Amino acid sequence: MRSIAVAVLAVAGSALAQINIPGQVPINPVEPLQHRLAYAGPTGMTVSWNTYEQISEPTVYYGTDSWNLTTFATGTSVTYATSLTWSNHVKITGLMPDTQYYYIVSNTNCYNCSELAPYTFTTSREAGDKTPFTMAVAIDLGVMGATGLSDTSAGAISANESNTIQSLARYLDGFDFLWHPGDIAYADYWLKEQIHKYLVTVPIDQGYKVYNMLLNTFYDEMQPITALKPYMVGPGNHEANCDNGGTANYTVSICIEGQRNFTGYRAHFRMPSTESGGLENFWYSFDHGMVHFVQIDTETDLGHGIVSPSEPYGAEGNFDSIGQDAGPFGTYNEQYNWLQNDLASVDRTKTPWVIVAGHRPFYGAASEGGVCNECVTAFEPLFLQYNVDLVLAGHVHIYERNSPIRNGTADPNELNNPSAPWYIINGVAGHYDGLDPIEGNPDFIRYVQNSTYGWSKLTFHNCTHLTHEFVVSGDGSVLDSATLYKNHTCSLASNYTGINGTNSSSPIPFQKNGGASLKVSSVLFAMALGTVLMVAL
Repeated sequence: MRSIAVAVLAVAGSALAQINIPGQVPINPVEPLQHRLAYAGPTGMTVSWNTYEQISEPTVYYGTDSWNLTTFATGTSVTYATSLTWSNHVKITGLMPDTQYYYIVSNTNCYNCSELAPYTFTTSREAGDKTPFTMAVAIDLGVMGATGLSDTSAGAISANESNTIQSLARYLDGFDFLWHPGDIAYADYWLKEQIHKYLVTVPIDQGYKVYNMLLNTFYDEMQPITALKPYMVGPGNHEANCDNGGTANYTVSICIEGQRNFTGYRAHFRMPSTESGGLENFWYSFDHGMVHFVQIDTETDLGHGIVSPSEPYGAEGNFDSIGQDAGPFGTYNEQYNWLQNDLASVDRTKTPWVIVAGHRPFYGAASEGGVCNECVTAFEPLFLQYNVDLVLAGHVHIYERNSPIRNGTADPNELNNPSAPWYIINGVAGHYDGLDPIEGNPDFIRYVQNSTYGWSKLTFHNCTHLTHEFVVSGDGSVLDSATLYKNHTCSLASNYTGINGTNSSSPIPFQKNGGASLKVSSVLFAMALGTVLMVAL
């Protein structure tokens, strides 16, 4: 698997070279680019990729034997005005859970002639599977390298450090899937980077080519990860952004079509909303082993008559009070009603953990407008009613681990079986503008930093213990770690050995202002050692 990832890095690099000149089309316009995966229910997988021309019938060939890819599924090819590529989406159904499959897509140049073809994916773990697993979270990422975050950009990264995409690629075998709840490519920075003289300036009417160059560069850079691991995404403000990151004198008249109303985001991805009763790529849920994951939309459709931040006249109305002019996408209270029904239907004996992600933070030491008070009003009562365990967010470019919080107050139990959700902000995956200032010091903060880039690693040890780690992208070290204990009722609680060598229903020691005291099992230690060795390579 690792050799495939390294080889794919080379392929992604060649794709980057093809689109260095804004608007340049490669020699083979139907060559598959930007492979990406997404869970489609417990026995399904959506395979997506892009091409520079439309494919009449996008096809994925797949099987459990790399030399026998005789089974196939077909899908659709979509695009939008000002896009230079077509997004191809194929949903495969009727698969076995937690099973590795090999696959190739239409117009793959090499069929079973090297390790580059076919790729692989692994379906989701069956709900109720209590096997420990790890997943990754990266928020507020964006383009890396010559056209984005680098050692010469506004938010400089040291020339001898890994960036977040490289770090995730190195740890590829260490997580089941990647979750990216918003602010994905930051292609809306096309004009801002030109004004800063970071990119060569082109006429405004050619700006869509620069926008697409940034967008396609990012997805090419992500290929080593997303071709092999499910890439679950959520909406952020920069998927709808028409203010180009706050650039002065920027008006909607020159807004690229892909930035309007989440157009590019809606075309590029296919999340499991059909399987979970959600809406497009905006809100959905899925099960994976002992966890129920929920993606919400903090940008639009908050319900309750609230004008959401990215909607017309929303909080980000910084040009003529028309906001991002995005959405709403559902009927009145549709997202709220869906979330209530979704949380109420969770079988906590099968999936004792419930994890929610939304782009904007509910609480934190954020700059002006960073915390989404509207989101608190809309959703916190449901989080409390249905005992959500963890809420993940980004948007503010800091890392902040808070205590569990109820109505703005820290839970007195801290991480020892709290009754309120645990809140973590990690918006430091890295993008052109760099990191944000820390403003304020609420008494629920347990760790906060804005000095280094990184991503989150979540390890579900069993039905009662969950560890969150902040992984420094530059060197793979763990800057912060804490473990949450919840007294969940599950079938293994009476006879399963926990991470501290005791029965899994026993609490573990924790530190109020630091990481948890944790004794890792021999299996987890071996995984951790393997991670260190991979990072060192």
